[in-house]
Amino acid sequence: MLNELDGHTILIGLMAYPIRHSMSPTMHNHAFHKLGLNYAYLAFEIDNEKLPGAIDAFRTLDMRGSNISMPNKQKVIPYLDKLDPATEMIGAVNTVVNDNGVLTGYTTDGIGFMKSLDVDGINIRGQKMVLAGAGGAATAIAVQAALDGVKEMSIFNRDDEFWESAKHNVEIINEKTDCHATLHRLEDQEDFKSEIDSAFIYCDATSVGMNPLQDQTLVTDPSWFRKDLVVYDTVYAPRTTKLMEVAEEAGVEHVYNGLGMMIYQGAAAFKLWTGEDMPVDYISEVIFGE
Repeated sequence: MLNELDGHTILIGLMAYPIRHSMSPTMHNHAFHKLGLNYAYLAFEIDNEKLPGAIDAFRTLDMRGSNISMPNKQKVIPYLDKLDPATEMIGAVNTVVNDNGVLTGYTTDGIGFMKSLDVDGINIRGQKMVLAGAGGAATAIAVQAALDGVKEMSIFNRDDEFWESAKHNVEIINEKTDCHATLHRLEDQEDFKSEIDSAFIYCDATSVGMNPLQDQTLVTDPSWFRKDLVVYDTVYAPRTTKLMEVAEEAGVEHVYNGLGMMIYQGAAAFKLWTGEDMPVDYISEVIFGE
């Protein structure tokens, strides 16, 4: 049985829409219980229209913190008091911390990505990354990887509504970090193949591979992949994505889905709120049976 609530229970929220499918409440509440912390994590279906009132309630109720997900990651910024430096570069928030009425925004997605590689002994610092995508998760990964020491980054995106975001990501990485970033059109398959061929890691941070696109992948030919390439798909449902199947067919030794990133971004938020380390091995077993 999880901890009983009482008059001293500290409230953590999750504000997004839709959000009832999220595994975050289960993850955090089990972690609170495991460590004996008197916290409760609840999900609230909050869209852009309800967001201003929700942030007012956040302050009024003296909530300790909240996760923020779509469609609020950018919209929440004007209602906060501060942003941490990486989040200011990324321009999106997924975690808010309330320190005596001062609300600070953080982004832990990129931290989760880097940590998930580090714990498996994969060091991409000083290396070249090819990254597909320019949405919220892709932007967080790009900026954090650049800040953490990735030497070169080739960002691929279609000429769609995210193209300007991709351009912005390249500009800010080149301006604010020591990483050299370049922008490429995903439609140019010859260029895409060539860049992957010279990379240490290929990361797909798009929604391709996730329902309803679970039978699709941006790379369909196993010959594009070397065995010593690291292949990372940020999608974690299904567990084995189409991209992962292609990589495994190519004999790639290090192939990842987004489970590790999901857990470690949660662990980073958990640390910000509680000052404690999330028991990630226990949480992996609870949530994923691993």
